Amino acid sequence: MDLYPAIDIRRGTAVRLTQGDFDRESQYGDPVALAKEFAAGGAPWLHVVDLDAARSGEPVNRDTVLAIARAVDIPVETGGGVRSETDIEALLDGGVARVILGTAALDDPALVRRATERFPGRVALGLDYRRTEDGRAEVAIRGWEQGSGRTVGDLLDEVAGAGLSAVIATSIDRDGMLTGPDLDGLAAVLASTEVPVIASGGVGSVADIEGLAQLSAEPNEGGAPRRLLGAITGKALVDGRMTVEEGVAACARFG
Repeated sequence: MDLYPAIDIRRGTAVRLTQGDFDRESQYGDPVALAKEFAAGGAPWLHVVDLDAARSGEPVNRDTVLAIARAVDIPVETGGGVRSETDIEALLDGGVARVILGTAALDDPALVRRATERFPGRVALGLDYRRTEDGRAEVAIRGWEQGSGRTVGDLLDEVAGAGLSAVIATSIDRDGMLTGPDLDGLAAVLASTEVPVIASGGVGSVADIEGLAQLSAEPNEGGAPRRLLGAITGKALVDGRMTVEEGVAACARFG
């Protein structure tokens, strides 16, 4: 399992939100400088999100995202406001290694298959979910501000066989809370798809990374247990609860 330090960008600044709430924001300065710091710490990947674009669909911080990709010598995956093949092409041509589709995958399911055919191995699906009162994992869209009425399982069924490079599963309820990841929800995702899964939301310590590295699930059709491809963490790093070096080492202990 790989560690994916996260950089969320709003109005050109690195920020962290709590449970996806734009009114509960902490700022952490220059996103490019933060990216260089994470890379210097040994991060194998960076996870970068344009929060403004996620809400509006406009590439508000694209120049900053591409500046990050140019500034580090490790691969960068990015999402937020990616709504078309043109958006994907611009990001990939600008040096991004992998592009994440979220809202667009629900608005235009055919886009996922067109994109994976045109850009094989370079398109991922973002599954950002909240638990409903009846316990369903409902996918949220447009910067996490709207519910889609569809579950994680619904969307995974729709994109089965599409050739995605990864699924990024984010528990919005836990994001920025530092209270631990949704292990049960992540195990359900692992069991429901053959696509590699990256976990996001709730990581607050090295112990949480170790728990994710050890997580496994039997796929629905049987076969070997599936493990996570990666774990995303942001606030735990910028708040000093763990270092990139410690996170990478925790991944390696159980890899």
